[in-house]
Amino acid sequence: MAKRRNASFGCEVIVSARENLRALETLAEAFNDHDLDRIMEFFADDCSLDMPRGSAPWGTRYVGKVAVREGLATRFQMLPDVHYGDVRHFATETMGVSEWLVTGTLRSGKTIAARGCDHYEFREGKVVRKDSYWKIVE
Repeated sequence: MAKRRNASFGCEVIVSARENLRALETLAEAFNDHDLDRIMEFFADDCSLDMPRGSAPWGTRYVGKVAVREGLATRFQMLPDVHYGDVRHFATETMGVSEWLVTGTLRSGKTIAARGCDHYEFREGKVVRKDSYWKIVE
């Protein structure tokens, strides 16, 4: 099990795979509710986010909680009705994966549906890295 420091008592707390799995389930609900405040509660201050699109091999990278929030907001701006369905989650004490079918309507009116997944890394019960992948649908 991974350890998490309890700020109130200065001791380490064990973080189980089950807790991280529950975090992924709750995160998926928050994403489907388009609730950025609730989503960001799961992220560490020094987190990073790699979006599927961008000019670098890893897509567009956002570093730090403020930047990650801005990056996630672009998803809701790009797809105002975005929804993640057919969701499956897997978790260990330090890592997790969420698989999903993303659907939504672009501002242009074009609808999309693509399979994808998010790779998460956890530290002390918080997301420190989220790396997002989508299938390219042609």
